[in-house]
Amino acid sequence: MIVDQVTELPRPPQRPSASHKGTFGRTLLIGGSRGMGGAISLAGMGALRSGAGLVYLVIPKGIADIVAGHNPSYLTLPLPEDESGRIDSITYADLKSQLENKDALGLGPGVGQSEHLKQLFHDILLYEEKPIVVDADGLNLLAGMLDVLHDGPVPRVLTPHPGEFERLANLPLKTIVDHRQQVAAEFADNYDLTLVLKGEKTIVTDGHRMYVNNSGNSGLATGGTGDVLTGLITGLLGQGMRAFEAAQLGVYLHGLAGDLAAQQLSQPGMISSDLPHYLGKAWLQFYALHDSGKGA
Repeated sequence: MIVDQVTELPRPPQRPSASHKGTFGRTLLIGGSRGMGGAISLAGMGALRSGAGLVYLVIPKGIADIVAGHNPSYLTLPLPEDESGRIDSITYADLKSQLENKDALGLGPGVGQSEHLKQLFHDILLYEEKPIVVDADGLNLLAGMLDVLHDGPVPRVLTPHPGEFERLANLPLKTIVDHRQQVAAEFADNYDLTLVLKGEKTIVTDGHRMYVNNSGNSGLATGGTGDVLTGLITGLLGQGMRAFEAAQLGVYLHGLAGDLAAQQLSQPGMISSDLPHYLGKAWLQFYALHDSGKGA
């Protein structure tokens, strides 16, 4: 397998002056459960800081007040929940009207695991014709139904850390650690998707191209930072970026925000909710590099 190494960052989404919130995409994220309202809230913040025009969070009704209170800039769509506080009783057909005018979907942050959610995510991945990002419990649900990746119609981005990728790819963790680029590229090529294998020097690959990220630091190794990344990539997809390029730019900006946060807060002192606040500064630094023609 020949995989081209990519070093230059992609062009960002255009921001025409004659625009409105619909111009910059409608991003929808499905997640959250009792005790995990923070995960979907952080994903929503990541999507907002991507430049998305409208961000919708589909959540169980029991955490609606908590999630809505986290930030007033996204919209919440509460759904029925089971006795454990997870989304329940709603099928893909029930959600279809909500999905029709959305531009990109993110599945998984804090959503939990159940047979109902497994069927719901299976049907979304099989039938929905929007770009989709899958993370966290969405990946754990997906591990038992990988055939849907062959059968579905649209670009997918999967964002596992090595432990999640171990379950997805059914490979020993040592093999993944020792041969990260090879196993990532083979998996992405086999399932025709974009894979973001997180960790030091996060890998982005579609099986034909590979980008190894150089931004970021150990301060990102804390709960919730991956949720911010999920929202960020989903928001970029919703603005019309292609899957590989959206993942590449999202990973870079996410790491850069972590670097900027660490400069002021230290690596051990930064937390996941700091990241969205530094994404604005990351965008400014990226635009300065982009406009100067220096790339990454």
